[in-house]
Amino acid sequence: MLLASLQFAFAQSVLVPQAEQGPRNSVVQAASAIGARQCLPALSELSALAIKGTTGNDVLFDWDRARGGNSAIFSLIGLEAANANAAMSLTGVPEADGSCSVSAERISVEPADCATVARKQLPGYQGTKLLSHMMVYTDGKTPGSSVSLIDSKPGCLMIRRFVMFRKAPQ
Repeated sequence: MLLASLQFAFAQSVLVPQAEQGPRNSVVQAASAIGARQCLPALSELSALAIKGTTGNDVLFDWDRARGGNSAIFSLIGLEAANANAAMSLTGVPEADGSCSVSAERISVEPADCATVARKQLPGYQGTKLLSHMMVYTDGKTPGSSVSLIDSKPGCLMIRRFVMFRKAPQ
């Protein structure tokens, strides 16, 4: 279900000029609309990082309608930016202890070969060859995170991944 034009979003855009508020957060709007509570803080935090610096975003949003706001949430965010577009897959799963397990993957294409991208953007990361055309990079300072680079001539497909189990609300 594509929740691009909620009445709430319309009301906000009328009350606050778009230039002053930045792009709307379509994930937060969709999660709020279904009554998600447990995973809303984590989804809000991660989606805010995704839309930072973008000019627009929209979301493909799925949940178990029988469970409503207590459902696992699966979303795919389209991201528009001046210099490059991207997508982000964002999942939130409510846990029995009141926490939320999350997974986020930001997907983009870099206009350079993967070796150059790794050298410029991932200094200090450790690389592991997964397949002949795919390297996975990790940094011990950021557990649960990885960056995968996939050769896709003439560029490089980049997938930045973050996973956290039982993220407690802050």
